[in-house]
Amino acid sequence: MNKTAEDVSRETFRDSISTVTKEGKRRWIYPKKPSGKFYRARTIVSVFLLLFLVASPFIKVAGRPFILFNVLERKFVVFGIYFGPQDIYFFALAMIAFIVSIFLFTVVYGRLFCGWICPQTVFMEMVFRKIEYWLEGDAKEQRKLNQLPMNPRKFRIKAAKHIIFFAISFAIANIFLAYIIGSDNLLKYITHSPALHAGTFIAVLIFSGVFYFVFSYFREQACVLVCPYGRLQGVMLDENSIVIHYDYRRGEPRGKLRRGEERNAGDCIDCNQCVEVCPTGIDIRNGTQLECVNCTACIDACDYVMDRIGKPKGLIRYASKNEIETGRRPIMTPKAVGYTVVLFLLLFLISFLLINRAELDVNILRTPGLLSQDQPGNRISNLYDIKIVNKTSKEIIPKIEVDNINAEIKIIGENLKVKPQSIAEAKFFIILPKSEIKTIKTPLTVNVYANDKVIKKINTSFLARTEKK
Repeated sequence: MNKTAEDVSRETFRDSISTVTKEGKRRWIYPKKPSGKFYRARTIVSVFLLLFLVASPFIKVAGRPFILFNVLERKFVVFGIYFGPQDIYFFALAMIAFIVSIFLFTVVYGRLFCGWICPQTVFMEMVFRKIEYWLEGDAKEQRKLNQLPMNPRKFRIKAAKHIIFFAISFAIANIFLAYIIGSDNLLKYITHSPALHAGTFIAVLIFSGVFYFVFSYFREQACVLVCPYGRLQGVMLDENSIVIHYDYRRGEPRGKLRRGEERNAGDCIDCNQCVEVCPTGIDIRNGTQLECVNCTACIDACDYVMDRIGKPKGLIRYASKNEIETGRRPIMTPKAVGYTVVLFLLLFLISFLLINRAELDVNILRTPGLLSQDQPGNRISNLYDIKIVNKTSKEIIPKIEVDNINAEIKIIGENLKVKPQSIAEAKFFIILPKSEIKTIKTPLTVNVYANDKVIKKINTSFLARTEKK
């Protein structure tokens, strides 16, 4: 089918991205302040996410942080549950489940994560952009202010904005530091002189500068140029994925609304409000695009206009390509079902492992390469290695006893103690009277106690030659 000049003109948007001019220069985006039911809903979600982000490292559960990712010491706490290096399989499974869940939500609901949950969007649109609207005004006022030469009023506004931006960036960097070193250490660092923790202080300043640069200058470019997820959507989305769509069947042909004139065009009155509120500067009427983060600002803007002119809302809405073209909305496609099954199995496996996970892991092995040793009093010994992983927040002083035979336990070195959230290793002798040894390999049941409770029963063996009669 031959395309008209108008069709070709509308397709030219695919030749470049919305934030770059024909000359290759950055085009600064001045999005109009959004309002509407979706924006209010996103604000509520963002407030909850921000409160969770700020509060999580300061909440304690049974004396341990609610969330901690201490990469330096390889200590991790998630929802109050301690995980150490020995639990790496949990993180591997959780990462796979997280990736699969993103794939699932993208296949079914498009870039819902980008518009509602992504930290870049939440901080940019719900924190930094709101401060900018408060200080500089809406899009027209911002554009006008930036076009003015520097004067005392402009200097005061710009200085206040950038000081607040850097202060928030510095606070964000400190919050992320609390996730790594813990809130208690963070409070110590804050009350001490920066010279005592110069390396950490410099790192915080560097990350503060990165956050400040992203939210004050780089902005939507992080989504358009850097984030790989936006590019992955081209692979994961299909005609049944629910994304923000313009209903061209209802809206075309576009035409301005004129008072008293009989209207033969579609419902789109070409007011351009959907473009003016877009934080990445695209025209959603051109179809699904790389730059669209599904922030719903265009839906609110269009619904407001439709309400004002007496037309049904939903000209721009969450919909699939098939729904726009056929009116049908199948959600559970074979691809979505497959991702759902895989995600369910992963979550079931993680839940099963968590439910059956012990807070103390104990391993006892006979020291390899050593024979039995003669001991005074007509006795004989074997040397064993013990390794205890303490996943609790309390110090453990374990006690070792042999359950099925009269034996003596002798720890080599100091008494065995296991600090909170750490690993302890030691060696100990099991000493038996020679009269108890009937075979070369004597089976033993070793009980390990903590707080007068058996935390582990381990079956092992005692090797020694029997006496000839």
